[in-house]
Amino acid sequence: MKLALIGYGKMGKEIEKIARSRGHEIELIIDIDNQNDLTVENLRKCDGAIEFTIPDSAVENYFKCFEAGIPVVSGTTGWLDRKNEVYEKCRETDGTFFYGSNFSVGVNLFFELNRQLARLMASRQEYKPEMTEVHHTHKLDAPSGTAISLAEDMIEILPEIKQWSKEKAESDNEFPIKSEREGEVPGIHTIKYDSDVDYIEITHSAKSRKGFALGAVLAAEFSNENKGILSMKDMLKL
Repeated sequence: MKLALIGYGKMGKEIEKIARSRGHEIELIIDIDNQNDLTVENLRKCDGAIEFTIPDSAVENYFKCFEAGIPVVSGTTGWLDRKNEVYEKCRETDGTFFYGSNFSVGVNLFFELNRQLARLMASRQEYKPEMTEVHHTHKLDAPSGTAISLAEDMIEILPEIKQWSKEKAESDNEFPIKSEREGEVPGIHTIKYDSDVDYIEITHSAKSRKGFALGAVLAAEFSNENKGILSMKDMLKL
């Protein structure tokens, strides 16, 4: 495939290495210095786009890819308040949009583990859930998109929990997500169920960005062969 990389920070550079190692060409690279090159005309020269930028620009980047008629894979978080708008535009243009709050295969297996544990804990109201996420100091959003995805799955399953809150729970029907920013940590997510007598805890800890980058390239390959609104669940058949 000929790929466009929209966003060329540390993640974009890691994606480039893996994409080239898997035989793909990088047709277009968009960085902060050449944003004017992100045009529909240039995107039409590509078979797909991988987008890792910032929330303020992500949605318009998606729309340009839809207009160009190419699938777009995005790992940008913090834009989900416009999710319905993006999904509607994707359908209107008969486009393909693959969004992942986290492209690591391991994290997506962790999502499934989280759902399974929540089902076991749904009737155990003596255990109170909480979550902690740790990331590098350059990360702009908190909680992380991965933490929010984990939380949404828990809320859907746990009958007593209606919402999550930042740092501290204000009522019995919500649970806290604590965010820490430290050094160059790629990402650690811990879910804990605490009771008076013990606690149960599961953790996913990333060793590097490589797992995220590989997942994004796999998603681009999957999007080249499938249409519509796609996710890691679709690709991994979870």
